[in-house]
Amino acid sequence: MLNEIQSNFEKLIALYESERDRASSLETELEKSRAAEESLRKQIAELSDRISHLELKGAFTPAAGNSNAGAREKIDALIREIDKCISLLEKE
Repeated sequence: MLNEIQSNFEKLIALYESERDRASSLETELEKSRAAEESLRKQIAELSDRISHLELKGAFTPAAGNSNAGAREKIDALIREIDKCISLLEKE
């Protein structure tokens, strides 16, 4: 009976160590995933900025057709955005 208890105890210790190693491995994997996510979020933000700049640049570049309307719309959108920011700053 004592041998059986000792055997069960050893199995329990082996299972615990196995789960501890698995948990450590999963934590490492989670940290890597979080770092990759943060990197991708930064990349998305940078690409969004580039898109905005390219759209703005395109609005000021003469194209076939009505180039003034596109530029005017972009300028109006920027002015509205600036006005929103100013009103938020004034509320603080």
